Amino acid sequence: MTSVPVDPQEPFGRIDYQPIREEIARRPLDERGPFLRDELPYDWVDAYREMTVRPTEILRINHGQFEYFYDALDLLVAQGVVPDDPASESRLVVAVGFSAPLKRSRDDSRLSGWVGRTETLFGKEWDKGHFIAHSIGGAVEGIEANVFIQRRDMNRGWSLEGKKYRDLEKYCSANPGTFCFSRPIYLDLTSRPAWVEFGLLTVEGEFRVECFNNR
Repeated sequence: MTSVPVDPQEPFGRIDYQPIREEIARRPLDERGPFLRDELPYDWVDAYREMTVRPTEILRINHGQFEYFYDALDLLVAQGVVPDDPASESRLVVAVGFSAPLKRSRDDSRLSGWVGRTETLFGKEWDKGHFIAHSIGGAVEGIEANVFIQRRDMNRGWSLEGKKYRDLEKYCSANPGTFCFSRPIYLDLTSRPAWVEFGLLTVEGEFRVECFNNR
């Protein structure tokens, strides 16, 4: 599967999903989700390394029904492999799994303590968002890798793009066991993504992927 540019400011990181759509169309419906779950991480990790011009240390962290691929730069700094640089941060590669709405309440107290007050640090246009929403099985406690600085109009569904983003999350919540993923695309070495891909497999077997601007 090949990476393709989305615009001149993003030369690396996008993936052409058409070949994978053609591949799963040849498979029984019940095999499609597990196939995507097993095969796509190879393409995502390759695309991430293509967009990251420094050494990487990618960990696989299981939490609930989701697995988080996380580039633990802090480990490389601690080992002296790379120098400490405030412009380069540990960050998520992708979160992938099957939707499983949580019955317990959201861990908002943990979220509010992550990096401090959002508006003070980043401005009123931004929220602390979840790559995998609580409504479909995401969490903050024990997996801060699931949190990122997200455009408020997207996070809260205020814009047209935000409504589309929330509709995808609602679909996963209404259909437990839906294969889905959230994948950031970066323009620099910080943990704030320029775009976020959100993908899911519908109950009819359609593989949908949408890309949202987070700049």
